[in-house]
Amino acid sequence: MDYTDRKKILEVKDLKQYFNVGKRDEVRAVDDVSFDIYEGETFGLVGESGSGKTTTGRAIIHLYEPTGGEVRFDGRDVSKIKDRKEQLEFRKEMQMIFQDPYASLNPRMKVKDIVAEGIDIHHLAKNDEERSKMVEDLLETVGLNKDHSSRYPHEFSGGQRQRIGIARALAVNPKFIIADEPISALDVSIQAQVVNLMKELQVKQSLTYLFIAHDLSMVKYISDRIGVMHYGRMLEIGPADEVYTKPLHDYTTSLLSAVPIPDPEIERTRQQLDYDSSRESDGKPRKMVEIAPHHFVRAAEDEIGMYQDRARKAGLEVLQQA
Repeated sequence: MDYTDRKKILEVKDLKQYFNVGKRDEVRAVDDVSFDIYEGETFGLVGESGSGKTTTGRAIIHLYEPTGGEVRFDGRDVSKIKDRKEQLEFRKEMQMIFQDPYASLNPRMKVKDIVAEGIDIHHLAKNDEERSKMVEDLLETVGLNKDHSSRYPHEFSGGQRQRIGIARALAVNPKFIIADEPISALDVSIQAQVVNLMKELQVKQSLTYLFIAHDLSMVKYISDRIGVMHYGRMLEIGPADEVYTKPLHDYTTSLLSAVPIPDPEIERTRQQLDYDSSRESDGKPRKMVEIAPHHFVRAAEDEIGMYQDRARKAGLEVLQQA
């Protein structure tokens, strides 16, 4: 993907999300995270449980009030959107698909009312007839039957419930969707179906995704670029294929070594690499440095040469630092 002619739809700069600030049990869930997402792309955010991925997504959509930093969506500072009309417009343009498709759907509501929540809030239908037609069209768009609209969430499988969640997010014609581990609660056979549906919808409806997951192989499949998080910090960002096949940071290499390979011979001899995180807390100031085109690593001044050597060995074009 050529980023030079793409518009930045989301800019995250030095985002901080701390909990219990000033107390003994203060948690720095997200610490100085910066990245951009371009219109029409899928940016994959990966890391182990507790790395701060979900918190980052929730801070972006303003479910949390960030402790510090800036989130700009379509040129607007999200923290400055206070007016109710502006907030409604923001919520219409940015939607979220949640991890647990059962917990995120109200069990006492019929599917037609769940999917139509956004339609009702934003007054997108002129009458009941138009509302029903919109819901039926949305259900068919995500591969469900229009007759499903009169049922309740417990009558569906996990994959079908996630499709309902996707239909609900699409109901308001958003530009940007945060998908927070949308497939981790599903069977492996269903995961591919949901991801393929999301890819199809992206093309048809000109969507931009922030796709949060811990499964690197699935993230590589759906993403244009990948950001790797650990302990609340972004450690590496780069084109998906490059991060997957030519990782520069030790933590990314460690994550990749844990990805199962569907070959029993290789799987028998595969060694999982441990990551020594003590380097992250040695007190050296670190920032994201562009080592190769569009490939960034969080590095201290004296580590840049090491990452450049790794990039050369991997056959990447190394950028000279200013």
